Amino acid sequence: MLVNVLKSKIHRVTVTEANLDYIGSITIDEELMVAANIIENEQVDIYNITNGERFHTYVIKGEPGSGIIGINGAAAHKAHAGDLIIIASYAMMEMEEAREWHPTVIFPQDNKLVGVPPQVPES
Repeated sequence: MLVNVLKSKIHRVTVTEANLDYIGSITIDEELMVAANIIENEQVDIYNITNGERFHTYVIKGEPGSGIIGINGAAAHKAHAGDLIIIASYAMMEMEEAREWHPTVIFPQDNKLVGVPPQVPES
């Protein structure tokens, strides 16, 4: 049996911009993506601590070290600049693997990693 478990979480970051005129997605600082083990185009759930909204979308890379958390497209009605959010991704795995699984959870401060940031892979 497969179960859906938490894979990655970026806990309590601030939305830096909301752009209604974009096709869609969430833009995340690439350093935060790497640290949280989230990849470009991966589906994520967004939990808006400020207003209680919940939605899912997909990730696009933001400039490394910029601290950008941009809500794009129609989702910009659900989160605005200054809102505090949680970003979570999930993975399907066998029950035995899930019992031993440990998700990657990061706790940025001011949308930046605490300590030395990870190396961002060359594109």
